[in-house]
Amino acid sequence: MVARGCFEDLAGVAALVGAVVTDGRRERPTAVVTTPVLCDDAHRENVRAVLAELGVASVVLIDSVKAAAFGAGVDLTQPLLVVDLGAQLTEVALVVGGMVVEARRTALGLDDVRTVFPIVEVAGEALLELLRGDRGAQVVDALDRGVLLTGGGALRPEITYKLGRRLGARVCPAPAPHTVAVRGAAAALQATNRHPTACRIRPT
Repeated sequence: MVARGCFEDLAGVAALVGAVVTDGRRERPTAVVTTPVLCDDAHRENVRAVLAELGVASVVLIDSVKAAAFGAGVDLTQPLLVVDLGAQLTEVALVVGGMVVEARRTALGLDDVRTVFPIVEVAGEALLELLRGDRGAQVVDALDRGVLLTGGGALRPEITYKLGRRLGARVCPAPAPHTVAVRGAAAALQATNRHPTACRIRPT
């Protein structure tokens, strides 16, 4: 239904999500949806179309790396580097002031490799690209704090060790890293419910 962060079967996604959204509910719910970093407008429109068809009142879209940072409960007043290692995607982002300001995404995940070396190299090179970019000074500050590692790959200690060696920096797996983005999305939903006027059908 979804491959490498993109919809392949809209009808199937609608049926699956519909069973959850409409489960005994009479009111029109609000949905918070995590999206891959750097996802395009077509992906966002597909998300909106599916949920609008299911009667969702409002949709808040949030980058998965940003949701993971929220879910990990880290201090977002200082620059933060997040590496999300998923089954089909590797995402690297610089978060400043709670916003994703620079990011890289590669269609390579844990399902695609036999050893962790390619994943470590991809993530390491993406971080070095950010370091060489316009926000290099903020990347340095974030590296001093340590890199937040999320996704299923963060459950593998050898990745944490090898990525830390590659970067010469601390790499810190998030608590329960494979579900941390979901917890962050739940926190965003609670915040939205406390402040209904903040609901918007747009990416955050």
